[in-house]
Amino acid sequence: MQNTAEDISNAASGHKANLSNPNTSEESKAHSKEALKSLGGEEAFYGKQGDPNVSKNPKQVAGGYKAAINNDTIPESGTKKAEEKLNNM
Repeated sequence: MQNTAEDISNAASGHKANLSNPNTSEESKAHSKEALKSLGGEEAFYGKQGDPNVSKNPKQVAGGYKAAINNDTIPESGTKKAEEKLNNM
């Protein structure tokens, strides 16, 4: 493991998934709980550090808005909000 923010986030995600898995032992869950603490808890997840120098990729954000606009399951209010945000980028 390289210990980059992404590596730490991936490790934390695996341990968090283990905690939610009903098929894992209590011993395994205890280990994951401790590992998650040592990785930094909720702050270990990539993008949640609050670092102002880490920003979202604007192309991916725009793609998400475009997907929401074209998704028939999104209510009209959500579609309009996505259009507004896309236009304000």
